[in-house]
Amino acid sequence: MELLTISPSATIYPFPSRMSLKAVLFDFNGVIIHDEPIHEKLLNQLLIEENMRPKPGEFRQVCLGRSDRACLTELFNRRGRIIHDALLDELIARKARLYAQELATLDKLPLYPGLDDFIFHLRAAKVKLAVVSGAIRSEIELVLKRAELNEFFSVIVSGDEGIPSKPEPAIYLKAIERLNQQFPDLNLKPQESLAIEDTFAGIEAAKRAGIPVVGVANSYPYHMLQRRANWTVDYISDLELDRVQQVFAGVARKVS
Repeated sequence: MELLTISPSATIYPFPSRMSLKAVLFDFNGVIIHDEPIHEKLLNQLLIEENMRPKPGEFRQVCLGRSDRACLTELFNRRGRIIHDALLDELIARKARLYAQELATLDKLPLYPGLDDFIFHLRAAKVKLAVVSGAIRSEIELVLKRAELNEFFSVIVSGDEGIPSKPEPAIYLKAIERLNQQFPDLNLKPQESLAIEDTFAGIEAAKRAGIPVVGVANSYPYHMLQRRANWTVDYISDLELDRVQQVFAGVARKVS
């Protein structure tokens, strides 16, 4: 497999000469933890409790890469139901409780292989780390704390902060803003960071924010992500940090 292959149809952002990689922004579900089956199960349970029938394939079509708020709103709309804010808040809180209960039954969290090593190399390179996700903060913090990864992520931007859901770029721009607030000398620009995504909505959000994206083929086949992301890998362990840094420094030749 050709690593860091740039698809001919991908949107390529210019890399100014000698620019460095300063931050890596991780999606959460589908990049850090393989928990989409849990979310689909819980969302289907919520629909049944609200006297609505789940539909096969609807979770992938409507919810992957999007916040619970956006997902539930769309699921209700598709059934001709208007969901008011009070009910929406209650359903999200109920799902969060069920999610915590599901994880508590697992002896080992379904984290993606290679994550620890990749984070180790990023920290050694003094790259700032953030989570940028439609998941709610309590779920993100629960997983990061249990996985003993919470100390490595300087910023979390979550789906319960009133920020428009992916594919809107606002959540990524907020992450850039918060990293600059936390590290005033960083002077981080979107093109100096790298997003790690697994869904179409997430890739679009990052690219619209001006952030180069690595698509990891955890939720969609490699060839489908390759048409959308700047780079595509089968597994996060395939992502060679040295080669990424060379591209940001304007050294590596782009492969078409």
